Amino acid sequence: MQKRRCILLYPLSLIYGLITEIRNFLFNTGIIKSHELSIPIICVGNITAGGTGKTPHTEYIAGLLRKNFKVALLSRGYKRKTKGFLLAHKGSSVTDIGDEPLQVFRKYPDLTIAVDGNRVRGARKIIQERPETNVILLDDGFQHRRLTPGLSILLSDYNRLMTRDHLLPFGNLRESTHNMSRADIIIITKSPREITPMQKRILTKEIRKAPYQSLYFTVLNYSDPFPVFEEKGKSKLFMTSTEETGIVLVTGIANPGPLLDFLKIKYKEIVHLSFRDHHEYSEKDMDRIYESWKNLKKKSRFVFTTEKDAVRLRELSNIQESLKSSLYYIPVVIDFLYDKKTEFDNMISGYVRKNKRNNRISERKRHHRS
Repeated sequence: MQKRRCILLYPLSLIYGLITEIRNFLFNTGIIKSHELSIPIICVGNITAGGTGKTPHTEYIAGLLRKNFKVALLSRGYKRKTKGFLLAHKGSSVTDIGDEPLQVFRKYPDLTIAVDGNRVRGARKIIQERPETNVILLDDGFQHRRLTPGLSILLSDYNRLMTRDHLLPFGNLRESTHNMSRADIIIITKSPREITPMQKRILTKEIRKAPYQSLYFTVLNYSDPFPVFEEKGKSKLFMTSTEETGIVLVTGIANPGPLLDFLKIKYKEIVHLSFRDHHEYSEKDMDRIYESWKNLKKKSRFVFTTEKDAVRLRELSNIQESLKSSLYYIPVVIDFLYDKKTEFDNMISGYVRKNKRNNRISERKRHHRS
């Protein structure tokens, strides 16, 4: 969903762009120091504000690397109520570390999950407290230039390509698109499966990737729903019976459109309750969800939500018992188009395996910038 433009904001975008360019110039010239640390660091980020599919891609890379390496994830912990450096543990909550880090920790409890607004300090603390760590994933770190990643991955939503957007606040861009030259890998996310070779060539030309950069296209796959609240004998729900099933879809994410479109194919009766990204659910919100669920016309009724929203909903104590048993979340995983999965996997694993230190993946890129 494209952001509605207000032409009065355009002059502010020019000022914002000037500020970000000055900042990048200071980093590029070394006037502001960027720190390189002793182990490989992989950055997963974007230029577009929100909704590029960062979390499922980060989870994919974490799941890939944890098979052979000790992996740590470093995030700022957006909207957490705590300060400074924190490591996730079994008792961690959304208010402690944020919803997305907690989501990853619930999925991969063997990973080191840390939050810190100061990425340099956070990475150093990980190395100090977990010296066995082989690689750090820097979540949403493309603009955090005080820490230099060895491998930088930039995401862009197929439905709102960064090359077709404008700078904040007129558009959604955090910085100018020419700065995507800092990326080693560019991924076009949320792509439709039916992209033709001609469309791929057109998009590749539009992205204007450099010779040292690799370009991939990924799609989102939605799995069968799992219960938000674990109950004995309760397992995932197979999305087969659609004619007699009504759904309330609850989303607190930046772009719920693809999930809603997916469910519309399967279900005739859907009520969508859309909240802001990282929404903190209140008692009033739960009453609204309960009433919507109760008023569904179909005999079989469920509330579906996202994995990120499920993390927040689990911590609420005011959910009606009758509603709890009908609450399910829909996991999302990524898949690579054009049989590029193996190539991507080998590039990521190979970088970590070959670089005991945080070396830049492409010397050509370093020469290109100078």
